[in-house]
Amino acid sequence: MQKVKDHFWLWGHDAGSHNPEYHLPGESRITPVEAAYYMGIPNMIMVRFNERSLPPEEPYIIPFKALDKLLWSIVGGGGVTMREERERVLQLSERLPNLIGVMMDDFFTITPDNRVTAPIAVDELKGIRQQLDAGSPKLDLWVVVYDNLLRHSLGDYLTLCDAVTFWTWEAQNLRKLEQNFEMLEFLAPEHKKVLGCYMFDYGKNRNMPVDLMQYQCETGLRWLRDGRIDGMIFLASCICDLTLESVAWTRDWISRVGETTL
Repeated sequence: MQKVKDHFWLWGHDAGSHNPEYHLPGESRITPVEAAYYMGIPNMIMVRFNERSLPPEEPYIIPFKALDKLLWSIVGGGGVTMREERERVLQLSERLPNLIGVMMDDFFTITPDNRVTAPIAVDELKGIRQQLDAGSPKLDLWVVVYDNLLRHSLGDYLTLCDAVTFWTWEAQNLRKLEQNFEMLEFLAPEHKKVLGCYMFDYGKNRNMPVDLMQYQCETGLRWLRDGRIDGMIFLASCICDLTLESVAWTRDWISRVGETTL
């Protein structure tokens, strides 16, 4: 029988990625795989942060072989994408047998005139989809969808994706999580859905209140048991060694529920 933690993912960034960007209590030095081990999370989504280069080459990728399941970004933080990087990531399965798919982070942007744009055109994404399907094994295509996108049409892109990861950018809007998730289910009824859980309120650049951390975790676990979602993602590895109450609470919660069966 599967355990709850088999459906948990850690959002991975290179060590220190968030240090200069956010009001964090100290400088993080923990690496992605170290953070996964510390948090008790067996799976990882590794994402390049903005312009930082995370070339998927030896020996950098070696520690990631210890994880159960792995995704790697072809669109990094801030929606940054580079053709050469995408091509290299698509070849990773030859050296990482635990790689099951790729992630498109910050893929959709709302323009000032309320249109949705993406860094990869639909036709180009169709070509990437064909490459993913032709691989051995076939790789999944995951995408980030934020709560502010729920009233926009994403259909041409979503039809090419296997999984939608859903994120609430500002912690205060977690009060609408149930309502917003119902909208996501209407928007993407056939897709695998994974709940994104921030451990820091990045939208307001402040600590995540523990009560809201508890709310999103317990809601996600209920949805996981009910079959409404396929998993939960905890963001991010590069804050796991800081003195954040939300991280400490999440680590303790994972240790309590992770070994239980679905």
